[in-house]
Amino acid sequence: MTHDTPLPLSRRSLLVTLSACGLVALLSGCGRRDAAPNSTFVLLDGSQISTADFKGRVTLVNFWATTCVSCVRKMPALISTYNKFKDRGFETIAVAMSYDPPAWVLNFAQTRQLPFKVALDNTGQIARDWGDVRLTPTTYLVDRQGRIVRQFVGEADLAALQQMIERLLAQS
Repeated sequence: MTHDTPLPLSRRSLLVTLSACGLVALLSGCGRRDAAPNSTFVLLDGSQISTADFKGRVTLVNFWATTCVSCVRKMPALISTYNKFKDRGFETIAVAMSYDPPAWVLNFAQTRQLPFKVALDNTGQIARDWGDVRLTPTTYLVDRQGRIVRQFVGEADLAALQQMIERLLAQS
């Protein structure tokens, strides 16, 4: 896209979107520790897990889509983060957005050999439960007590994320 190419959004829509993102980013850094929503995740193999199953583990809940360029680019970092901490009480669940065709999600997970849990949010209920997630990637870091410690909208700084995970894993 060149600088002369008009954006698909109007300037007003773009400003509203950026303002909302800025507000979310501002709020996500304020140190709130809200309980993670009680959600049931349907995994690619048809099994189900719930938010309650993550108690006692530090968990990364990542909302993503196969058509999201940032999400696809971020996936190797999620894989390396998961592999680095999985043996220390860390879990990752990648939640595919409702508009993402299940066959595409399955193909993506298989071809990239995603080592963590992948869930389908066919109805959009999980995204609604987690704050009406609409932008991808949106990632939540949940502590061992099931409280949301941090929300990231867009690509998270990998080093900062891993430092947070390290600190949360060190806590009992």
